[in-house]
Parts: sequence; C-alpha cells; structure tokens
Amino acid sequence: MKLVQINTVCNGSTGNIMHSIQLAAHESGFTTMSFVGRRSCYSDVPCIKFGNPISFWFHVILNTITDRQGHGSLIQTQNLIRELRKINPDIIHLHNLHGYYLHIPTLFRYLSTEYNGHIFWTFHDLWPITGHCPHFVLADCNKWKVQCHHCPNKKTYPISLFFDSSKSNYREKKKLFSSVNNMEIIVPSTWMATHVNDSFLASKPCHVIHNGIDTNIFSYRYNESTYTKYNIAKSKFVILGIASIWEYRKGLNDFLSLADYLTNNNLHEYEIVLVGLTPAQIKQLPPNIIGIPRTENREELAELYSRANVFMNPSSEESFSLVTVEAMACGTPAIVLNRSAVSELVPDNVGIVLNNNTTEDYFNAIVQLQNHPLNQNTIRHHAEKYSISQMTKQVISLYTKILQ
Repeated sequence: MKLVQINTVCNGSTGNIMHSIQLAAHESGFTTMSFVGRRSCYSDVPCIKFGNPISFWFHVILNTITDRQGHGSLIQTQNLIRELRKINPDIIHLHNLHGYYLHIPTLFRYLSTEYNGHIFWTFHDLWPITGHCPHFVLADCNKWKVQCHHCPNKKTYPISLFFDSSKSNYREKKKLFSSVNNMEIIVPSTWMATHVNDSFLASKPCHVIHNGIDTNIFSYRYNESTYTKYNIAKSKFVILGIASIWEYRKGLNDFLSLADYLTNNNLHEYEIVLVGLTPAQIKQLPPNIIGIPRTENREELAELYSRANVFMNPSSEESFSLVTVEAMACGTPAIVLNRSAVSELVPDNVGIVLNNNTTEDYFNAIVQLQNHPLNQNTIRHHAEKYSISQMTKQVISLYTKILQ
C-alpha cells in the first residue's frame, strides 16, 4: 500500500497535519512519501521538495500581474508527475495546492486521465471552490456559489495588483476539479462541509475530520520562568491571543480597541498578551499589551496558554482553529465569534461564543468568565476529542476502506 501526500510546505499547521498522517500511515503498513514545493523537508519521514526559489518567485510575479494562481511552476509540476509515475501510489492525498508551487492544470490532467488510484483532498481553506480567494466571509461574498467575477478580495492573498481573472479561474477550477472521478474531499469542520456542498463540488463525497493537536504537549504547564521572560505579571488577569500572522481578519484591531477600553476605564488589573506579532507590530503596541514574536516552541506556547485566564480569538474567518483547541487543551476557556468554523469548537461549558465583536461584548464576556470560572478539567476533556490520534485514526480508516 503506497501513499503520497502533496502540500505547499512541511511546517505550519498544514505541514504538521500532513506529517501526522504520514507517521500514522507508516505505522499502519503504508509505504509513504510527501512532496512539498517550498522550504525544507521532514527529517524523519520520506519527503521530496520539487520546487525551487526561482520558480516560486516567477510564480509570485505571474500571479501578482495576471491573477493566475496555480499557473506557474510548470517544469516543477512535470517533475512531480514523473515521480508519481515511478511510485504509482494507491492513494494520493492532496492538501493546500495554492502557494505558488504547482501548475494546477497539468496536475489535474494527470489525475483525471492517467492516474488510476484514489484521491483524497483535504481543504484547509476554501480556495478550491472560488475564483481567487481562500476566505470570503469578511467580504460577505457568495459569488462562488454560481460564478465568481469582479472579486472583492483581489488585493488579498493571493494578491493580484492588475488583472481580475476570478471568472476564468472559477470556470477552469470547476472543469478541472469536477473531472476527477476517484476523488473524495476531507474538511475540518461542518461549516466548511456546508460550503463545499453548496459549491460545484457538491457531488463529491465530503468527510468532516477535525484537525488534531498533540494533547500531550498541549496540557496544563505552569512555568514561572517563561512568564518572567516576557514580563507577565503574577497579579494580572491575562487575556491571550495567538496567531501565525496578525492581519485584519485575525482581529488585531479588536485587541487594540480592547486595550484602549481597559486604559480609558482604569481597568489596570487586566493584561493582554499577543503571540505571533512582527517586530514592527510590537513597537506600536500600547503599554497594556505584551507582544511576543511568532514561535515554533510548542512547550512554551502551552505554558502561555496555561498562564492565560482567557483565550480570545476574534478571527472572522477560520476553517477550524487549532490555537483555540490548543488553549482549551491547557484548561483555558475561550471567547470566539459566531462566524466561520471556530464557533463549532466552543460549547457553553468551555467558553463563550459572541454574536458581535464590539469592545463591550468582549469585555462583558471576559468579566463573565472572571466572575464565574469554568471548570478546567471540563475544558480539557472537551479538547481531548481533537487529538492527533483521533484525526489520523479517521483518515487511515478512510484509506483502508478504499483499499479493501
């Protein structure tokens, strides 16, 4: 039994998910290989990088001018297909296909006309069903249900500064992705499954398998030295936010507004801690926000989750939300918005789901959790169902069912 996975990179959330699946598949008797277009490969499992910096930057320039994500990297994709022919895998598991590393038409012509095995495609966002963007909630756009055109997100990732090719991109994706008969889709949330079922891929089998975290690492870990390192006061009520990139859709402005509210009302017992900021963002923070750069140190992240009294996730566009689950695995209650998929993760006994993102709404929720603390063990128990082992068990079950 041979499994091949394809993703943009090996690191980050999507790379970690692919790695976990590969390890589990190997333990289940599969011969495995992962292909990535960028950055370094895994060191502990078979992996090949088929892209290079020159093809990447050419692809970036091409997309920035023409809005044709997935139409560069032709030679690199042809090299990938040659490797796929050699391996002749029983299963090809696709992950993120955007990211300036694949020539999508070439790959899907191979998958639809030549490849005889089975295909799974995990959607980590909704780029596969739109003509341009991975996220469309903030834009309140439903054009993807019928026909993308005049994209309101043209100048967000994948940025196009000149042309709008969303209409032709949409038509091409619909034709290419629908042409593959032996393909099933995996999504991490019911919210995403609903959108897939409203798209041109509604006829494809769609499975909800939640993303998984390492519940051994993400558990309650109190470490005074970490809090001293970042000057987090013992006496403060800590409101924590974590993101890999703090951009508008992640809710950075909501934290800044909350910080102003706390200052203006002389509420000095509260302190905000934000992880994942750039040096430039950290320099611009008000005194009651502690800014911490992005870190890959998961033990330290668990210690920060454990110190927080509340984890706040004001993001408006999430296909799942690993950071929210990580926080809850450390026993920390969460405050999230009733938008996209993140609200599915937070029932009443582990946090609060807000319908509005006004500063007063956030503060009232914080005070509610401060005055009526939720049970840490209950929060932890809820998060345990989002473990890596649960995720990989379900994925491997799909694989073996297909191969029977």
